[in-house]
Amino acid sequence: MRYYIIALFIIILDQITKWIIVKNMELGESIKVIKNFFYITSHRNRGAAWGILQDQMWLFYIITLIVCVAIVYYLEKHAKGKPLFQLGLAFILGGAIGNFIDRLFRKEVVDFLDTYIFKYDFPIFNIADSALTIGVVIMFIQMFIESREEKRKLHG
Repeated sequence: MRYYIIALFIIILDQITKWIIVKNMELGESIKVIKNFFYITSHRNRGAAWGILQDQMWLFYIITLIVCVAIVYYLEKHAKGKPLFQLGLAFILGGAIGNFIDRLFRKEVVDFLDTYIFKYDFPIFNIADSALTIGVVIMFIQMFIESREEKRKLHG
């Protein structure tokens, strides 16, 4: 249950931050937070990561629903006793639903976190995108730990 609460917290935080951006900033407007590194920039995306698959909303609806059903299934059937796995799934679930809400009601995703890393203007993203990325990293950590434990068992 606590992992669904984590997912819900991510969804709420994501939607509140997006609402603040939509209500208080013009599209394209940017606020410098840390010069040459971090800006809040009002941006919209009708596609997936890096703007791929623009205007393919039905595809995103179907994929997101399948992913969410699979995550709930894994949380209930395969992740028990694996807190990192559960946490990773919770972050992915929250992120997927956060962007799904945008696609469903706005027909586009609100992005606003704008970073420059070594002068590279990284694609603008949001809290949901961050949660998806963090969730995947947590799952990789879990898989790495399981792999090491498996090797220890095999090689004593």
